[in-house]
Amino acid sequence: MTDKSGLVALVEDDADLLHATTQLLELAGFAVVALKAAEAALGVVDASFEGVVVSDIRMPGMNGLQLFDRIKAIDADLPVILVTGHGDVDLAVAALKDGVYDFIPKPYAGERLVEALKRASEKRRLVMENRRLREAAALAADGMPLIGEAPAMRRLRETLRQIADMDVDVLVEGETGSGKEVVADLLHRWGRRRAKPFVALNCGALPETVIESELFGHEAGAFTGAQRRRIGRVEHSSGGTLFLDEIESMPPALQVKLLRVLETRSLTPLGSNETRRLDLRVVAATKVDLGRPDQRGDFREDLYFRLNVVTLRIPPLRERRGDIPMLFGHFLGKAAERFGRPVAKVNAAVSDHLQSHAWPGNVRELAHFADRVALGLGPDDDRKLVSPQSPEPLASLPERVGYYEAQLIRDALREHGGDVRGAIDALGVPRKTFYDKLKRYGIAASDFRNGGDPHPVREQT
Repeated sequence: MTDKSGLVALVEDDADLLHATTQLLELAGFAVVALKAAEAALGVVDASFEGVVVSDIRMPGMNGLQLFDRIKAIDADLPVILVTGHGDVDLAVAALKDGVYDFIPKPYAGERLVEALKRASEKRRLVMENRRLREAAALAADGMPLIGEAPAMRRLRETLRQIADMDVDVLVEGETGSGKEVVADLLHRWGRRRAKPFVALNCGALPETVIESELFGHEAGAFTGAQRRRIGRVEHSSGGTLFLDEIESMPPALQVKLLRVLETRSLTPLGSNETRRLDLRVVAATKVDLGRPDQRGDFREDLYFRLNVVTLRIPPLRERRGDIPMLFGHFLGKAAERFGRPVAKVNAAVSDHLQSHAWPGNVRELAHFADRVALGLGPDDDRKLVSPQSPEPLASLPERVGYYEAQLIRDALREHGGDVRGAIDALGVPRKTFYDKLKRYGIAASDFRNGGDPHPVREQT
């Protein structure tokens, strides 16, 4: 599979030239989206497009210059290369001053276009990578470790932004420690309900005799010991967000009452005849797949379908191992700040654990491991895993991420004796991404083929 940094949107109304140029670029390793009109390109290109646009200038309908203006409004950092006829050179030169990445006059040698695209693709890769790092740094600074570059995590963040203001109930699926409450909290904080309460209740942590009163409240005298009126969690969350963790643990009798509340958006507390209207948004979390009867157990199917308006799945850490260095860097920095210690340079033992461990406790387990490393301890005992001569702490999240990412790459190469294919499989990254990172960190795979490792990791700024 071609890496996204080699993606090209090629716009050309001449069918023969479009076909020939597509073949040329695919042979050069690019993934090409061939388009016969500029209007079609606007359906492909947006601010998340990770490639480059190549367009002829003279086309029926929208021309190449008009397409550039539209793309510039979408994302001024998206490289556009214009292909020009002899009479369009003056227009292309003016467009360069306006931000066009390059122009290529016809007729042109194929190598000229390929070289221009390689430079433009590298520029786009750096822009997108910096954006992701800034986003990760912003989330980290906000105390929200919902960070990572895995496609599933990017889609999750985008979906959260899209639905945060929508009054729909959400079901969050994810293993223990994967960050379900973080997702629920972000839905609340990124939406219009953020000024109202975020009310969380773990359905598996309260005894059945208490959870009904906790959820729905009661009036004074409703039962023995009920001396005062109690506002339940559901009513208290009205206008805000009700987060029900481990919803699969809710007793069946309460499931019936919750279903009624969700359907009517109202409740009647125990001991009262008064029906109270609710402005309710429920986020429920589960560590099992409630859509599967063999996992659902005694959880009501109708309640599952009522909650399942929008389902968000948080991938376990083992499915996004490429995010581990960034997450670990974030947690290690937080731990160092909390313990009043410098951010330590870790040795190969820590890196080996990051790569090889299955992380059944997911992000929570990784955070605890970072705490231990910050204190100079290993994952299971008190043996020292931190290098005694640790450098000065790296100042920023990108620096820490770069350092640990480079260290993991070097450890993978060392483990596989410099075999690139083995290292790529171990790290789970595309081949082109791997080579890009080798270049960025100044790492030569050949240095590891005889057990060597002569070059130090370069700290990134």
